[in-house]
Amino acid sequence: MYQKVALAIAFSPRMEALISETKRLVELFGSDLILIHVGKKTEELEAKLDEIISKTGLDKLKTKLIWKEGKPVKMIIEACKQEQAELLVAGALKREGLLTYYMGSVGRKIIRKSPCSVLTLIEPKVASTVFEKVVLNGTQLEITAHVIKSGIDFSKCVKADQVHILNEIKMYGLLMGTASEDSEEEASQTRRQLVQNEVDYVEGILKNIDQGDLKINIKVTGGRWAVELARFCEKIDADLLVVGDDHKLNFFDRIFPHHLEDLLSTLPCNLLIVKN
Repeated sequence: MYQKVALAIAFSPRMEALISETKRLVELFGSDLILIHVGKKTEELEAKLDEIISKTGLDKLKTKLIWKEGKPVKMIIEACKQEQAELLVAGALKREGLLTYYMGSVGRKIIRKSPCSVLTLIEPKVASTVFEKVVLNGTQLEITAHVIKSGIDFSKCVKADQVHILNEIKMYGLLMGTASEDSEEEASQTRRQLVQNEVDYVEGILKNIDQGDLKINIKVTGGRWAVELARFCEKIDADLLVVGDDHKLNFFDRIFPHHLEDLLSTLPCNLLIVKN
């Protein structure tokens, strides 16, 4: 699925867990691994990293180490471009004293500027995370077909038990269907048709994708898709949420947070952000 996977590492207590998680993924994908560390290269750090690589059982022939000095975001993005990485793995931060997670300013910049897809792990484990329940964003966006295909391909690789595709009724259509002078029965029919339109949209994408043995459930909701996705993930205790990002942050997004920014503020679960 991914030929080259990059992992941005720091010498923190979670480094071994992140490397272990990424090792499992590169083995599933048959990928080469690129380890990126931004900081001064010393004999002590080299020895420590070599010890962890040996301990986790990484294939050294398929693992490349890159040491860079400079601004973390710039150096990580530069390394991903130079190595033509297709997936960047990173850890999320936990809010002190709260059972919620968030991406700090460095994490947000990496996601926005990354030339490849980004997988954010909120609780990396040495024993490896199990991705049993996966949720895909099916909202009608330009990137949605690519998001659904990438999510299904990922789900097949990790042998997910459940895959849910969550789509939203466009609010203007819902309001039109409920605020007209039609009878209640006619309004209900309009709402049913709006729901069916969204189901048809997703099914139209799915018919061109090899789904393997996956069990796929299509669910339609109303409201802001970022909020509804977070709620649904929390409700079913999802292991992974897959969304797309083909949007470049602009001045107005800094004033009025974008949907993706909402998700990054409080991550409901592990997050795969698919890039075109």
